[in-house]
Amino acid sequence: MVPYHRPIPERKRRGKASDGVEPPQEEGWFAGGSGIFNAWVQAEKFIQIALVLPCAAFIGWLIGYGLDRWLNQTWIAMIGIVVGIIAGLVGVIRMAMVYAADPKLGDKNGNGTENGSSGKPS
Repeated sequence: MVPYHRPIPERKRRGKASDGVEPPQEEGWFAGGSGIFNAWVQAEKFIQIALVLPCAAFIGWLIGYGLDRWLNQTWIAMIGIVVGIIAGLVGVIRMAMVYAADPKLGDKNGNGTENGSSGKPS
């Protein structure tokens, strides 16, 4: 139902296994979602927010332009741009609220589900 891809979830730290043995610790730039990997994930989140609005406006214009050509009108493309901007703003606000509510973001995908499912009971 969401018009954009779910954000990349950050890695969770694993605790002790059921047999009491700790899993091996990862080393390097990928360790625990910190360092350069965490910086890339944060940058991806901001890039995703920044690209939603112009992409939505362009898609709205494209659909409006196609309807203009099909219906021999001249005003539908402008309406498409306005609708695209509104849809983009709604998407940006939703993503910003999700990121502001939980900066780590875990497994949340913005619609209240924790496991990445559609939120419908199975």
